[in-house]
Amino acid sequence: MKFERYSFKKKNPQDMIAQSNELMREMLKRRSIRDFSSEEIPEMVIKNVLKTAMAAPSGANKQPWKFVVVKDKNIKKEIRVAAEEEEKKFYEQRATEEWLKDLNKFGTDWNKPFLENAPALIIVFRQSYDKSGGGKRKNYYVNESVGIACGFLLMALQNAGLVSLTHTPSPMGFLERILKRPKNEKAYLLIPVGFPTENAEVPTLNKKSYNKSVEVF
Repeated sequence: MKFERYSFKKKNPQDMIAQSNELMREMLKRRSIRDFSSEEIPEMVIKNVLKTAMAAPSGANKQPWKFVVVKDKNIKKEIRVAAEEEEKKFYEQRATEEWLKDLNKFGTDWNKPFLENAPALIIVFRQSYDKSGGGKRKNYYVNESVGIACGFLLMALQNAGLVSLTHTPSPMGFLERILKRPKNEKAYLLIPVGFPTENAEVPTLNKKSYNKSVEVF
């Protein structure tokens, strides 16, 4: 592997504080949205946020991810039908009473119209091994690497002026079937993205304080 000199321009403390404050304020505004308008997303915005996600670090630089963008109405409908089937089983059979009690305050149920209403779905797949070059090579720290990439993606979506939702129907094998994914790919996260409706609502939440979340030694 070749190495190159790292290009780094040091910022003065005032700029560092200002820029970190700006990003913090933007991310504190991020909320999970379930009411999407039908307004289309500029193609270049989708491309840019995905390129940002692809910049995430990964174990041995294996980049064990695949991002699949779904805008086709028929495919979105198929995904919704399959997801609701699994969600119905979850709410009626799989979920514990404690889990349902925690979910109840958010007003969620097995009905998932946002899977059709959002102009785009980004489905993130994790690749347990690499098939490039005709062989089968192991990927490392797959869940950690893909999780970091998803964090980059969610931040990029918010920064671009879009809203999103992290949706994890369980199990998610139907996504591999509908989207005809190879055997080395497993669904990791389903992210509806777009713009909120004018009357979109979100629950009033309290985040943990800095002192409760952070320890400094």
